[in-house]
Amino acid sequence: MMKTLSSLSDIRRFFYRDDVPTYFVSATPFNLLGLDEWVKNWKFINYIDCFDGQHPNVITPSDKTDRVFQSIEEINNYLLQHKSIVDFIRARGPGRAVFLFFDEETEALCKELELEVCFPTAELREAIDNKIATTQIGNEAGVASVPNALGKVTDWAGLVELAKGADLGLDLVIQTAFGDSGHTTFFIKNEAEFAKHAKDIAKEEVVKVMKRIRCRGAALEACVTRHGTIVGPLMTELVGFSELTPYRGGWCGNEVFVDAFPPVVREQARKSTFRFGEALRKRGYRGYFECDYLYDLDTHDVYLGEVNPRVTGASSMTNLASFAHADAPLFLFHLLEFSGADFELDVAALNERWSDADNIDNWSQLVIKHTEDSVQYVTEAPSSGIWTLRDEGGVEFVRNQTHRRTAHDERNAFWLRMTGAGDYFYEGADLGILVTPGRLMDDDFQLTPRAKAWIAGIRAQYSGRPLEAQETEVVARVAEVAGFKFL
Repeated sequence: MMKTLSSLSDIRRFFYRDDVPTYFVSATPFNLLGLDEWVKNWKFINYIDCFDGQHPNVITPSDKTDRVFQSIEEINNYLLQHKSIVDFIRARGPGRAVFLFFDEETEALCKELELEVCFPTAELREAIDNKIATTQIGNEAGVASVPNALGKVTDWAGLVELAKGADLGLDLVIQTAFGDSGHTTFFIKNEAEFAKHAKDIAKEEVVKVMKRIRCRGAALEACVTRHGTIVGPLMTELVGFSELTPYRGGWCGNEVFVDAFPPVVREQARKSTFRFGEALRKRGYRGYFECDYLYDLDTHDVYLGEVNPRVTGASSMTNLASFAHADAPLFLFHLLEFSGADFELDVAALNERWSDADNIDNWSQLVIKHTEDSVQYVTEAPSSGIWTLRDEGGVEFVRNQTHRRTAHDERNAFWLRMTGAGDYFYEGADLGILVTPGRLMDDDFQLTPRAKAWIAGIRAQYSGRPLEAQETEVVARVAEVAGFKFL
């Protein structure tokens, strides 16, 4: 009989010794990079080999398909049916699986492979991921959203009427129930702007119509356990920078920086996230989730933006922070909740320690996309690993590496390549992620010269050529479905 885990050292030891195979199945290892250092039998099962075979725990298919995927769920389901992956999993015996995204088909495939899906059901996650439901759960938990109205909008006159009834004015932001901010958030202040997006808005049964505010974006990750909700640090969000993304409202990075927001804002966000987590627990949800917040620069209110019931693009920042190395990564508590082990946990003490400014170090990440409305075949791409800024300008490759921690100072960065030689440039394609110590935005939340130097330096490492006739159809299909959540 296993004894009750009663301390953080017990929990760490449990996973160091755990013989159950655990897999992160996704397009890339990015979101949970580094977790293999904490969990004994952790493997990344990925479609894209970001490390050119150099990462000891990344497993990719033995061959590639010319199939064009329309979602991460499709990629995951393809991986779980690929013979080389199936053979690898079956040879290691029953295990656990975690995902960025999954659906009912994924759950069925895992059952066939004797893998426990270590998340709440796809059905429950989808219900919570609905932005309309998120707003309602927030209201119940006392976590306010930006002044808004929920309703069906079929035309400009209907939008005006709905906004007027809620005293929102006519400078508006509209969100659909599902989708990411780069594609399903619309900024509208007149009939002409509405007309551009009328088809996408009108097809929805309910949309969220918000007053546009002057704000800063923030993100905070947490984990619902049987003993309460554990809350990570408040991070800034980089949104809509044209140097990084072609999407006006598109997420393109984060910073962990303790002084980015006033202490009262950090505390309000932390308490709001705890209350939201407890509301999720009442609904049967357990495990990892992320809250996006909007800090109103005029009123100093902190509003709930949206909730992602999953790991996210910010998860690598949370799980590799100094407080995580001092105690344990936040995602380890997620796995603990699904491990079958009995454990005791002083959530209040952990949250208090993790909110201490002395336990938060400064790191930033940039998500670099192809921003031009052009299509090319990629002939050269920068390798994943450590890069440095040269004194005379540009960047230089230092060494292959699989961990960001070896970027020791602000002149160095860890680059995780996603688009490589043999792939295609198209608008919105994820080139990769750059992670470096220190801030990449200034106090006005604009990109610093160092950030711009990194962006230009990495882009300069890419080369491409025009498409040949036989490639045109393939790339057209890729570009047509491009833009689904990749990170």
